[in-house]
Amino acid sequence: MSRSAFLFPGQGAQAVGMGRDLAGRFPAVRALYEEASAVLGYDLAAVCWNGPKERLDTTVVSQPALFVASLAALEALRKDQPAAVDHCVAAAGLSLGEYTALAFAGALTFADGLRVVKARGEAMQAAADASPGGMVSVLGLDQPAVEELCTAASSSGPIRIANILCPGNIAVSGAVAACEAIEKSVEAKGGRTVRLAVAGAFHTPFMKPADEALAAALQGVTIRPPRVPVWSNVDARPHTEPEEIRGLLVRQVLHPVLWEQTIRGLLADGCDRFYEIGPGRVLAGLLKRVQRKADCVNVSA
Repeated sequence: MSRSAFLFPGQGAQAVGMGRDLAGRFPAVRALYEEASAVLGYDLAAVCWNGPKERLDTTVVSQPALFVASLAALEALRKDQPAAVDHCVAAAGLSLGEYTALAFAGALTFADGLRVVKARGEAMQAAADASPGGMVSVLGLDQPAVEELCTAASSSGPIRIANILCPGNIAVSGAVAACEAIEKSVEAKGGRTVRLAVAGAFHTPFMKPADEALAAALQGVTIRPPRVPVWSNVDARPHTEPEEIRGLLVRQVLHPVLWEQTIRGLLADGCDRFYEIGPGRVLAGLLKRVQRKADCVNVSA
């Protein structure tokens, strides 16, 4: 019998129209959007389905929107392939997606998860406004080379590795001037860069004091032992103990996302089928860069 892992996308996967078709097909999805609007205080469905894109792409909206859209895709999977849900043995999510994974696994209720994600988005946006920065994907270079380039670019401002996504794809976060410096130096090394459309230098100390605001929000919710282990971005290890999970979620805001290590850990743990649940196909692409023959099913929103 296959051992399946569920993967949930992070910020950047959002697209206008996500969730609309699923809401037309499944009453449970419509109920999710109705509850979300009540929790958030605005019509989330309208923004997800009709835009404008500029509003959907903001940190404060995109994070709750992706949380709900990914759980909408999960509802579709429950209806269409209930056995796939029953056979899931582990879950993980990229950055924001870790909250979706925890909600799927029953560690957070939908409403509590959404409240915390809302607070997280607001805190990260406020931190980005207070300390302007950016993120750049560095493609075609290995981690030691990227670390060396960060050290050189730090003369223009703080910058460090923020996401280790897969071989040859590492994102860095830092001051705007340092991001510009690393873009020039990567090209000289034979790599290339992509500037990410995010509000600030996520997953670095630039996000202070977002971790403190998030800690306060997390103290107001109950975290239960998840039905299946949820792998943390911080240490690329599976966790089931609620207080460990709470602490790791706080640390995640300032800590690099160890996604490649998480995928390698899931593969080593015997997972042989993966489901990317939510908008986009980014995670399937990253998975294939780690294990070309990996079996990945996309459950789109």
